[in-house]
Amino acid sequence: MGDSSDSVSIAIDMVPFGGKEFLVKTSRGSLSVFVCGDQEKPALITYPDVALNYMSCFQGLFFCPDAASLLLHNFCIYHIDAPGHELGANVISPDVPLLSVDDLADQVAEVLDFFGLTRVLCLGVTAGAYILTLFAMKYNERVLGLILVSPVCKAPTWTEWLYNKVLMNLLYFYGMCGVLKECLLQRYFSKELRYGMHGAESEVIQACLRLLDERQSQNVMRFLQAINRRHDLTDDLKKLQCKTLIFVGESSPFHAESVHMSDKIGRKNCTLVEVKACGSLVTEEHPLAMLVPIEFFLMGFGFQRQPHFASSSSNGSNPSSPSSHSCIAPELLSPEGLGIKLKPIKTRADIEI
Repeated sequence: MGDSSDSVSIAIDMVPFGGKEFLVKTSRGSLSVFVCGDQEKPALITYPDVALNYMSCFQGLFFCPDAASLLLHNFCIYHIDAPGHELGANVISPDVPLLSVDDLADQVAEVLDFFGLTRVLCLGVTAGAYILTLFAMKYNERVLGLILVSPVCKAPTWTEWLYNKVLMNLLYFYGMCGVLKECLLQRYFSKELRYGMHGAESEVIQACLRLLDERQSQNVMRFLQAINRRHDLTDDLKKLQCKTLIFVGESSPFHAESVHMSDKIGRKNCTLVEVKACGSLVTEEHPLAMLVPIEFFLMGFGFQRQPHFASSSSNGSNPSSPSSHSCIAPELLSPEGLGIKLKPIKTRADIEI
């Protein structure tokens, strides 16, 4: 781990994730990294979408009963927040230069250097998925695998670029106002969840709105500016040397781009899981649909569910048994039972690490 003079370590007892927050100083500014678990274990790093932090983006997934036996059992989790997106963040000074997507990817590398991490598994959502994909391209030897949720890989279309400009103007003049929050909810969630039964807001929506109220609008604007200036990664996707698992909600505004990304990476290295009646933020809207595909994906790297829980989500097939170490068959994933639609792609488990 890096020298203590380069960071501030903050124990947070009240945060339900449990763990410790580190303020890591990089050459491009400080980043908040919340660490959960035993740092002797392999590392899983996360990066959230625009205006979200690790709590509002990943708590649905990590709070699932089976998540501890699958993820925390195998990994130490390093939740990286975008600059100024952590709880209690101050407004980033206007004098601080705006960061590009390449700068943000390079910051991730510096975080790994600080913690002494050589190779990591990555989990990112939309904008965060783009940053981690770019990181994997620039530092391919440091990435074991990618789990991407509703990712983007192209430069923004004129429609998206103009829409994001409108959002940035709202942030600049009105802050985290009601109109802006509604736009962000449309980005994250399906119409079914946003309006719910009889038009009532769900608990997930209410929790998201509370956490959005805590964001510093100027900091969100800076992250959105970087994403709105992103460049097209399509031509380099086939150069990715790691296995990739992509989730996307069928109601996500980024559905077509996620499918495009999967096609460009190719069936040999990428599996696509489309989640029915779901928006972009699958980690919050339908986190249970992610667990079994992630479990089989991780088996390819030799990671297994904690034995006590091994049969709880495998539809009678024990993922700990040697006979399971072949490839992922669609029937094993039982799409009907999970409420998901799978592309007919198999992910081989005998991956050379």
